[in-house]
Amino acid sequence: MTTTSPPATAAPAPSRAPTAHRARRKPSARRRSTPLTIAMLAVLAYFLLPLFWLLIASTKSTQDLFNSFGLWFSHTPQLLTNVRATFTQDDGVFVHWLLNTVMYAVVSAVGAALLAASGGYGFAKFRFRGDRAAFSLVLGAVMVPATALAIPTYLLFAKAGLVNTPWAVILPSLVNPFGLYLMRVYAQDAVPDSVLEAARIDGAGEARIFFRIVLRLLAPGLVTVVLFTLVATWNNYFLPLIMLNDPKLYPITVGLSSWAAQAQNGGAGASSDLLALVVTGSLISIVPLVVAFLLLQRYWQSGLATGSVKQ
Repeated sequence: MTTTSPPATAAPAPSRAPTAHRARRKPSARRRSTPLTIAMLAVLAYFLLPLFWLLIASTKSTQDLFNSFGLWFSHTPQLLTNVRATFTQDDGVFVHWLLNTVMYAVVSAVGAALLAASGGYGFAKFRFRGDRAAFSLVLGAVMVPATALAIPTYLLFAKAGLVNTPWAVILPSLVNPFGLYLMRVYAQDAVPDSVLEAARIDGAGEARIFFRIVLRLLAPGLVTVVLFTLVATWNNYFLPLIMLNDPKLYPITVGLSSWAAQAQNGGAGASSDLLALVVTGSLISIVPLVVAFLLLQRYWQSGLATGSVKQ
């Protein structure tokens, strides 16, 4: 009796091996939004066109300011002549205005940053009775415009005999509620509690901890407050206008405004050469701000707290 073997089953078809030259997926191209691009170009033009006009206008005489196209140079550019005339007008009073502005802005910015850092660090790392209410007052003070406090500040400083002195501009600029709020938020995470506890265990006092450790950890936030206060004090006009009477104490903003008033009320009107000096002085006044921003911006995102706690 012969036995028949079962029919052989067909072997499964081998899967198709991947080829070495399989096409790779190309990364998807970034989507470009035409309306968004147009909006960004409009915003860029909004901020850069006034600066471009100021640069062009500083190369013109007063007659060319009114007789030539505003966004292009005249036939006879005279930037160096205007700069020289600006610094020599009225026996070089523009130099006094520039030095006064530097002093007011630097002292106010450094002082406001230190006060904001100390106050923000205190609110962030210490608990005391009424701390929430006090911080709520700080937040409320952010909403109060500085111009609303100018007249009460003048009356207070008049009683103290500080009107027409540099302190009348510096002292009000030291109070920066927004800077204190910013430093409080920044110190909450930038200053580790473990670092403070380690310093206290080593016997360091609170003042030494603040000046030797906390200020270094708060350096990026400090630079931010310094820049904000520097720009605000540099561009401040209303407070120095009501506080100062001596032209030698004027900052640039009030000084250039006085030149513009002289040009319009001196009988020559628009043909006065002071108008060209006002424009040139305005260009010179923004150069220190640009330099300060370029020098300090690299500290904004520096991680000074990295490696402060040993693992």
